[in-house]
Amino acid sequence: MNTFVSPRIADIENNDLRQQLQQIIDDKTKPLGALGRLESLGLQIGMIKGTTTPQIEQPQIRVFAADHGLTKHGTSAYPSAVTAQMVYNFLQGGAAINVLARQHNIELKVVDAGVATDFEQHSKLITQYKVRHGSRDALIEPAMTEAECLVALNNGMKVVENLAGNLLIIGEMGIGNTSAASLLLARLGNVAIADCIGRGTGLDDAGLQHKTHVLTQVLERHQTAQSPLDVLAALGGLEIAMMAGALIQAASERRILLIDGFIASSALLAAERLVPGVAQYAIFAHYSAEPGHVHLLKLLNAEPLLDMGMRLGEGSGAALAYPLLQSACAIINEMASFSDAGISGQNS
Repeated sequence: MNTFVSPRIADIENNDLRQQLQQIIDDKTKPLGALGRLESLGLQIGMIKGTTTPQIEQPQIRVFAADHGLTKHGTSAYPSAVTAQMVYNFLQGGAAINVLARQHNIELKVVDAGVATDFEQHSKLITQYKVRHGSRDALIEPAMTEAECLVALNNGMKVVENLAGNLLIIGEMGIGNTSAASLLLARLGNVAIADCIGRGTGLDDAGLQHKTHVLTQVLERHQTAQSPLDVLAALGGLEIAMMAGALIQAASERRILLIDGFIASSALLAAERLVPGVAQYAIFAHYSAEPGHVHLLKLLNAEPLLDMGMRLGEGSGAALAYPLLQSACAIINEMASFSDAGISGQNS
């Protein structure tokens, strides 16, 4: 499919519902505001789901994996072969996201968006939506043709269609994808590229300087890419484009989007620029240690729940924050009100 048909994104704002939720929260057996951000989190989840009794049902993690042609220029501390090696690690249950998904009983599957290696279909944990074997070298040509980018977006939407549950965590694995995320932030957010770039998988000072030089050249090479679709195709990655499609579809289905770190936030920025309104459905899990993340968060008007110094990706920060959402819902649904408990409230 070489077209992108944007689904309708409903506006979550409803003043009557907001007031009802706030009243329910304020009437719980506690001083006003005593549960801090847990209260605003519960209200946000209620608004996203359009109900005064929000619940999280069958949460899902989808880890999108792809390789990046730009890595041949030494922009990462690890070789591209590590992408496939880590996918095998996911399939064997040994990665951080596997551990956290098991701990919190979240269903996890890997999506092959464009890994340079082909995987046997012996594992139920992987689904095949490969567009091509890695993105193109963005220093020479667009990372994706427009047609490839559209296929990736549409494939991301297909990943979410008919998915169980009402909460989605998107994770990623792709050596070189901090470069793609930095490029998207620089162009879509009008942020100086030097402020977007971090050490990724562990570059030293010389490596960081080289990465900045290469990415500056990439931006110059694609000066004419300005529309969201053109920017995503020229500068992004197959997994990031697919993640953007998944977020768009999930928002159209009024799912909760629990957003991980730098790469996931760059996918959300692309999705929001393509289809305004997607970001309403986002809850931001944590502050990434990647320097560009603070600029992404500012563009998305976001305040994450945690600050753990993490920069792993995979959806790991989102999985770590997930229990806070469970707690916020439980407070709304299970905590007694002053009248329930026969306690004189603050306004009595």
